[in-house]
This record gives sequence, C-alpha cells and structure tokens, in this order.
Amino acid sequence: MVTHSKRGSCRIIGGKWRGRKISFDDAQGLRPTTDRIRETVFNWLQFYVPRSRCLDAFAGSGVLGFEALSRGASEVVFVEQAAKTVDRLKQNAATLDTQSAQIHHGDTLQWLKSAGHNESLKKYFDIVFLDPPFHSTLLAESCVLLAESGCLADDARIYVEHASDVSVAVPHSWHCLKEKKSGQVVYKLFENRVAGPHS
Repeated sequence: MVTHSKRGSCRIIGGKWRGRKISFDDAQGLRPTTDRIRETVFNWLQFYVPRSRCLDAFAGSGVLGFEALSRGASEVVFVEQAAKTVDRLKQNAATLDTQSAQIHHGDTLQWLKSAGHNESLKKYFDIVFLDPPFHSTLLAESCVLLAESGCLADDARIYVEHASDVSVAVPHSWHCLKEKKSGQVVYKLFENRVAGPHS
C-alpha cells in the first residue's frame, strides 16, 4: 500500500506572532508540543525568554523555538536531522520574516559534541528545549552531552519532555524547578546550577 506524508500545522499562542500558523510534514517521531503544554511552559519561562539565546534541539516542527522568538528571544538555534523537516523550518522562518532563526541540518548528538569544541558557544544558551522522539536513548544521551558541552549559561533553563513511562537521569547540576504530566507526557523545567544555588 502506498502511503503519503501528511502536512499539519501548529498555532503560535503568544507574542508578536500570536495566532500565526507554522506548517510541518509528517515524519517519524515528530509530535509537536501541544498548545496546552506550551502555554504552561512559556508561563514558566515568561521572565527568561525576552532577549534570551535558545537552542531547540531535535527541533521537529520548530514550534517551541518559534514560540520563543515570538515572545522576544534574541536568537534560536534549531538543530534537526531530517532534510525535509529542515526545509520546512526554513520556509516557516521565511514566512515569519525572521533573521533570528539559525537552522542547522544534522544529528543533534553530533552537533552537541562539536559545540563543546566551539569557544564561541561557551556558556551561550540561556534556554534549551530537549524534546526528542519518545522511547529512544536520545534524551538521556543529549542531557549528558549538553552538560558536557559547556554551552549552557550558568543559570540556563532546560525544558525536557518525555513519555511518562520513561525515567531519565539528568546531570547533577540541573535542579528541577517545575514538573507536570499531561496524559502520557511528562514535562519538566530545570535550572543549570553549576555555580551553586542562588542566594
């Protein structure tokens, strides 16, 4: 039987592009973060997003990164492996007429490894979105590589989303600030505390 890829869309729910839609093509493991979860996450992040530099790893639809840009982030680096998905990210960035989206085609784990050797990325990211395909080892591996890369700001916020039947160990320097569950999805917000708890 011949199957055809389906095209979907996500609505940006806040900021200057509120109500605008971004499109994405169906791809294995691609499941855009729902409006309800995004609303909660960006309420958590509301004081940190403006002027922040963000990394949308395993970008997929890019909805988390574009939501951050809509709400005032100064830059979002998107990393995505699927070529077709990368093309769609570029089209969405062009449609939104933004120069603040840096889109990289490649494997996120390899990108994180190379980031550790890039001095210009040292303590660069204020916010990171980690939402890889569920039921894979990608989340655990990317948490380790992200912590080792040195590209997290000392007080960076790291958003993590995973299936509720999976337990993920995170680096010792990450302190869980928020955690919620929606259906079969668990989502958490961590703070990087390499310099110790804030006074």
